[in-house]
Amino acid sequence: MYQFFFKRFFDVIIALGCLLLFLPLLLVIYIILLVTTKGTPFFSQDRPGKNDKIFKVYKFRTMNTKKDLDGNLLPDKDRLTKIGMLLRKTSLDESPQVINVLKGDMSIIGPRPLLPEYLSLYNKEQLKRHLVKPGITGWAQINGRNAISWKQKFEYDIWYTKNLSFQLDFKIFLITVGKVFKSENINEQGQATAAKFRGNIS
Repeated sequence: MYQFFFKRFFDVIIALGCLLLFLPLLLVIYIILLVTTKGTPFFSQDRPGKNDKIFKVYKFRTMNTKKDLDGNLLPDKDRLTKIGMLLRKTSLDESPQVINVLKGDMSIIGPRPLLPEYLSLYNKEQLKRHLVKPGITGWAQINGRNAISWKQKFEYDIWYTKNLSFQLDFKIFLITVGKVFKSENINEQGQATAAKFRGNIS
């Protein structure tokens, strides 16, 4: 009952509450990015959701579009802006995803939506992470986030799909709030952003 009705109800209530509560802050971030970056302050990208359905995920832009002499984008560490670093540290770059929650593409709690190119790299067990809607935060995020291996992340995601409940979601939500204030496990060690998933190596 919770997964098929009440979870969506709580998603909408929490997303609307956060949007209204933090609207002044989001407007300030929008204006700052509008002034300091070229193009839109928002970044959108295709991501697979529940049952592998592709949707556009929204974030605040944290990297510029600088390229090398051959026209290739510079590495992430060279494109990450100062305001972008702050947004990532506070997880505010993810805040526009409340729009995705209101649209029904995402949930507040669930496995993080990853790149479409990863779909062909998952094994059958890892594909089970798409049995539920992706979330802004999730079980893997409160248990290491980008500081753990891809294998461990997927194990946490699959465990979540098998144990989804109101009590678990409430626990994840409370722990997430604490971790955001502590800025824990934002990036993989030695990386400006999380390293890409390259597939399962036997």
